[in-house]
This record gives sequence, structure tokens and C-alpha cells, in this order.
Amino acid sequence: MFYPEKRRNSMAQRSYPTDLTDAQWALIARHFPPERRDGRPRQTDLRAMVDAILYLLRTGCQWRMLPADFPPWGTVWWYFRRWRLDGVWVRLHRTLLHAAARVKAGRRSDPTVVIMNAQSVKTTERGAFAASTATNA
Repeated sequence: MFYPEKRRNSMAQRSYPTDLTDAQWALIARHFPPERRDGRPRQTDLRAMVDAILYLLRTGCQWRMLPADFPPWGTVWWYFRRWRLDGVWVRLHRTLLHAAARVKAGRRSDPTVVIMNAQSVKTTERGAFAASTATNA
């Protein structure tokens, strides 16, 4: 499969403001599934897929209107859907945004203690059955 390489040769020649920088890609690259060993070799550039998805989300253009210097829209859509079903976007969101919010609040990026509250509430002093039966007084 051939993808135009004019955008990939140098990040200094980025075509779109939504393209990831090298530092941004290094931060998120590990969250995407590795190439499968039992299948055929991957022929797609994952960074190009992410750049295309970010372009689509930011501009609101239609899938089929994706500019020609991105990979084919069908391939981009397939990866977007696959990563959505696999939970990649949720993991990225939790990892990047939750950690950043904790650091901004002056806390460690990952919580060390989790507290769960399982409180019971009484319905009445007599019990649930007595409270629901009518009295004939």
C-alpha cells in the first residue's frame, strides 16, 4: 500500500496544525496495539492514522472528504473503529488527562490509595416489611 510521504519525511514540514509533534507522538505511541506476530506485516503508519483522525475530529469533515495526503479514508475509519472497540481512546484519555489534572492539583500523577464507601441505610426501626404493611387501627 502506498501512502504519500511528503508529510512524513520531516515534521518541520507539517501540513496541518492538528499533526502530532515528535514529543506528542512519543508520549502516546505506547498506547496503541503492537503489530500482530501471527498476521501479515502492518503496512500502515500508525502516526499517520492518528494524525488523520485528529484532523477529522478537529475540522469535522466527512470521512470521505479526508485530504489525499492522509491514508485512505476507509483505512483510517477502520483503525478509528478498531481502537474505539478495543478501548484505546478511553485508556489514552484516562492516562493523559487524569494524570495531568492530578499533577496540576499538586498531587501525584497516580493515586496511591482508593477509598470505597459501601454505606447501608436503614428504612425504619421495625424493618422493611412492617413499614410497608398497613395497620387497621
